Amino acid sequence: MCAATRMHPDELVIDAALVRRLISAQFPDWVGRPVTPVASTGTDNAMFRLGPDLAVRLPRVEWAAGDVRREKQWLPQLAPRLPLPIPAPLAVGRPAAGYPWEWSVLRWFDGVNPTAGAVAAPGALARDLAAFVNALRAVNPAGGPAAHRSAPLASRDGSTRAAIAQLAGAIDAEAATALWDKALRLPEYDGPPTWMHGDLTPGNLLLNRAGRLGAVIDFGLMGVGDPTADLIVAWNLLPAAARPAFRAALGADDAMWGRGRAWAFSIALVTIPYYRHTNPGLTANARHVVREVLADRSV
Repeated sequence: MCAATRMHPDELVIDAALVRRLISAQFPDWVGRPVTPVASTGTDNAMFRLGPDLAVRLPRVEWAAGDVRREKQWLPQLAPRLPLPIPAPLAVGRPAAGYPWEWSVLRWFDGVNPTAGAVAAPGALARDLAAFVNALRAVNPAGGPAAHRSAPLASRDGSTRAAIAQLAGAIDAEAATALWDKALRLPEYDGPPTWMHGDLTPGNLLLNRAGRLGAVIDFGLMGVGDPTADLIVAWNLLPAAARPAFRAALGADDAMWGRGRAWAFSIALVTIPYYRHTNPGLTANARHVVREVLADRSV
């Protein structure tokens, strides 16, 4: 999606002119660099390129505004402990020029987002993803912020059932409800809290020219807690044949794997009715997830 496309009722209008005003007022060394909107499936932030090697990222809505400070504090600490580049902020801008929140300037990472159903080397990608998740989980969680997606599945029950009802006729609502009911009977996570990314989706992954995972971006949902939600990438990107290697590398038992699948399912179901008219790329991936989950017999 273009950075100027509005997806939320209370979303600000953010354009290149605003970015140029903010840069001019606060970072004169970067004045004169071209500002170019970046098309993406992201929903919480607008992204612009700032010359060839930098990016400007601005929260679209109030609920995402706190992520800037969180990323400023924690990403520089995580970066040296991870096997892939992550976008630690180079500078944080202040509210100004009619824009009410903090915003960030980051290094631009080259690469392409993978597309579900068109991954050239799924086995290698599964190993790369597992290595990244395992490295993140190995970081000392002491003092880390609570992860946004570490609540029990039951906390998503109302929104998931409402989405299934909205999608009746477009999906197999009976099968979807049965799968969700089964997931709610799974035991809750009882392991130690660990770091997690929280939003491992194709739009937050960059592949290098060799088709391998080259960088992971957008840590707005990161934090410490139940790491199960980082399994969602098994269904929003990896084909069925590559999932066993990803699962084995993470040591996910049946309960965790089932909860991870349910997380992917719930996120996708809620995404479709909310973004179907404003974010076709994200909605297409969500529909892919629903099909993959309903066809999955791994648990």
